[in-house]
Amino acid sequence: MKKTISILAASAAFTSAMAAGDTLSVASMRHFGPVPVYAPCQLDTTDVNGKKFETQMLHESAISLGLVKEGKEWSGVEAPGADTTALHLMGCTISNSDYFTGSLNLTKSPKHAVVYLDGKKQAPGALTLNPGTHELVVQYFSTPREADSLQINLSSDSAAHVPATALRVGDIAAKEGKMYTIEQLVKASSYSGYTLSPNGKWMLLSYFDKSMGNDGQWLYYLVDRTTGAKSQLSGWASWMPKSNRFYVTRNVRGDRQLVTIDPATRAEEVWAHNLPEGSFQMFPTEDRLLFTIPQEGPKELNPDAFELIHPDDRQPGWRNRQKYAVYDRSTGLLQPITFGYSSHYVSSISNDGKKLLVTKREDRLTARPTTLSSVFVLDLATLTTDTLVSRDGFVSGGTFSPDDKTVLLQGSPEAFNRIGCTLPDSVTPNMYDYQLYTIDIASKKVNPITRDFNPSITGYDWSAADGKIYFTAEDKDLVSLFQYDPKTAKFTKLEQPEEVVSGFNLAAAANVISFAGESNDHSWRLYTMDLSKKKPVITQMGDINAELYAGVSVDPCESWTCTNSIGDEVCCRFYRPANFDPAKKYPMIVYYYGGCSPTSRYFEYTYPQQIWAANGYAVLVVNPSGASGFGQEWGSRHVNTAGVDPARDIIECTKQFCKEHEWVNADRLGCIGASYGGFMTQYLQTVTDIFRCAVSHAGISDHSNYWGYGYWGYSYSEVSMANSYPWTRKDLYVEESPLYNVDKVKSSMLFLHGTDDTNVPYNNSVQMYTALRLLGQDVAFVSIEGENHGIRDPRKRILWHNATMAWFARCLKDDPTWWNALYPKKTL
Repeated sequence: MKKTISILAASAAFTSAMAAGDTLSVASMRHFGPVPVYAPCQLDTTDVNGKKFETQMLHESAISLGLVKEGKEWSGVEAPGADTTALHLMGCTISNSDYFTGSLNLTKSPKHAVVYLDGKKQAPGALTLNPGTHELVVQYFSTPREADSLQINLSSDSAAHVPATALRVGDIAAKEGKMYTIEQLVKASSYSGYTLSPNGKWMLLSYFDKSMGNDGQWLYYLVDRTTGAKSQLSGWASWMPKSNRFYVTRNVRGDRQLVTIDPATRAEEVWAHNLPEGSFQMFPTEDRLLFTIPQEGPKELNPDAFELIHPDDRQPGWRNRQKYAVYDRSTGLLQPITFGYSSHYVSSISNDGKKLLVTKREDRLTARPTTLSSVFVLDLATLTTDTLVSRDGFVSGGTFSPDDKTVLLQGSPEAFNRIGCTLPDSVTPNMYDYQLYTIDIASKKVNPITRDFNPSITGYDWSAADGKIYFTAEDKDLVSLFQYDPKTAKFTKLEQPEEVVSGFNLAAAANVISFAGESNDHSWRLYTMDLSKKKPVITQMGDINAELYAGVSVDPCESWTCTNSIGDEVCCRFYRPANFDPAKKYPMIVYYYGGCSPTSRYFEYTYPQQIWAANGYAVLVVNPSGASGFGQEWGSRHVNTAGVDPARDIIECTKQFCKEHEWVNADRLGCIGASYGGFMTQYLQTVTDIFRCAVSHAGISDHSNYWGYGYWGYSYSEVSMANSYPWTRKDLYVEESPLYNVDKVKSSMLFLHGTDDTNVPYNNSVQMYTALRLLGQDVAFVSIEGENHGIRDPRKRILWHNATMAWFARCLKDDPTWWNALYPKKTL
């Protein structure tokens, strides 16, 4: 027996009527038309395939289905007609937060009616709807003197867990706004480049347009910052360092040219002919180019019998290096300036064009840190070096100050013999809790400028316009934009409209900055900030996914803190389920990373909490002990704890949240994490029974296996297991590994893993799955073919996401319909 209802216009009466009975007549939809159409001039009686003309062929007339939204409300059963043969559209919106299975039928319909669901033809009969907002459109013809009627019925399967009455149809669905879905997320683009001209009046904008999914393309624009007007460029371009002109390279009959272009007039000038091949950057003095020249490393005599000469030799291209050369415009000479087998890179060119800041790296496998960095200033006139940092494994690259007398460096708290560390010598800080240091070139004096500054540095630059340092930093669960004044040693958090700033660019000769950012309830937007005013003036320059997310309704998250058992406040946030009703009880998904970095308030995120909420779940996000961005002491808890501290925080926060929020069903809790968070998911199931189900993506089940086999296993373990090894700390590598505690797992578990994962070996999920099967536990494993640590292919991302949501529906909503549709039971 099927329960049947009819699609009605949304009204308050519609919802109550649906709850009261099984069948409802169509009350109203939206109608667009009539649009007159005509039979073609028949030059022959048949077409090339021998077919005679039939009226239904007029459906080939091009008309946008989206026009139905501009239509008028229609009531009744009689379908609108016209005085001539005409095309009509009739449509409505359907929204469902759960997977729906049933059928769609036209019990009454005009002749030649064609049904479309989300822009694709939908044959009457069996119907499945993934959670989301769907557009149903019926396209039909009317002919003079013929009366037609239209009625559409949705029926749910007799065994379906989601009845047709749970669907929201018509204006009710439209008023709620479109649901945020994975199909939108995989098509979302993000800004790649937004560099300012030296005077700050122009911007070069670039991004990869993913609106067509796999068929994306790079787009490049020149933008007038004052008017917002933009014009498309044919390819990549970059600004001259001082002149307010941009340059491109062209190949003209074998002559590789560098051409400069005036952004206002588009007047062109050839700056150089016959450029060497390769990538380069322009010197600030605009007279030379710094070329990066790749070098292939030694090959094996027999590649079928490959000798590993280093643990990292498994990584493609590890043996390759690069060297540098300077191209002189006046002579056309390409002069090599670096030589050697050590890996090295140039991070900055001095503003006078006379020096380079070079970082050289060398391996030392027998002690932590296993990679050492030396930073030196290379004098281009004499090709001699002045060493600033010698073999310090906690320092990365930097940049020259505007006067070339100081260098700004990024490093961990242990850099420079812990001069920037606030912790006792007995405590090892989180290596990913990045700090900023300045070093005076003449005296070599180091100043740890962020020593007592809690946020963790993610990007930085030194402004020549005002002499101040600008940087982005993980600021608890935000990524914020900051300014530091070297004269006053004052930090200022710049007020800007987004919760997460992805990066920024400074104009070379104007006090203007550009940046891109997003917040937990909307996608990436582009801004410029004029810092020359007493109060900085912010101008929005773009909203890259505005069309993609038009009409999407997302409720913002709410901040929440929990005091754990040792007296710390743990930073959390939560998302209410869509169409929230405080009188209901909702299942909840708990998300965390649990590793060395916080979970920031991204909108477009690999693990999209907002989509989970749209599917009817409460969502709790926990930033437990060990994350950077909360200060050095908090971050140090990531080291040599093997998950104990983060797990405590996640468990205690989850329990406390359920106590404080009666609308959460504490018996319907699920959790999910990836990478270190995948380990955390597995580990949690061995120490608590509060989660009914769990999802582990690319998780570590055996610390020793990950340490020795993952591409970055041993080097990441320098962070998480500092100075601890499988043979010295079996209490960490064995006793705290989920595999050796698997018999304590009682929750239903789903493992997801890319078959080509080079970071966390694929077998870490395989062995946990195998163990749980042998123990007779409820477990599943979805293998993502050909994918690495992250799932990048848009089609596979959708499959991966749907598997996750189907598993939660199966375990937290007692609805296995979606899971069984994706993975039918096999009798093997």
